[in-house]
Amino acid sequence: MEVKVTATLGTTLYQTEVKAGKHRIISDEPTDLGGGDTGLNPFELLASSLASCTAATLRMYMDMKKWAVEQIVVTVEMEDDKPNKIANFNRTIQFIGGNLDEDQQKRLLTIAEKCPVHRIITGNVAIATAINN
Repeated sequence: MEVKVTATLGTTLYQTEVKAGKHRIISDEPTDLGGGDTGLNPFELLASSLASCTAATLRMYMDMKKWAVEQIVVTVEMEDDKPNKIANFNRTIQFIGGNLDEDQQKRLLTIAEKCPVHRIITGNVAIATAINN
């Protein structure tokens, strides 16, 4: 899957308009870092990618298996451990309005790790950067 996202930052400190196709969101930094706190910060955007992808992956699998729950709630906490040069993600999954047995829950933990964003974050990543004049 190829994705193209464009981030544009004007003169309002750190307030960035992020566009992907016909969709737009605002990213910003909190006020204690000089931003206006008008949107998710970049770390929150990264964590939200993992949370939303996990929920969608689980829903697809559960629909295929016809395992019914009303809601899937995925919470991701991320900490940038700079001294040890590692990002720590803690992901918690809650299923509301359904009765999943222990075997189903174990299977869903395995499926959660197959979400595409999880695989990208934990896999090999290459970033090429260029300046376009």
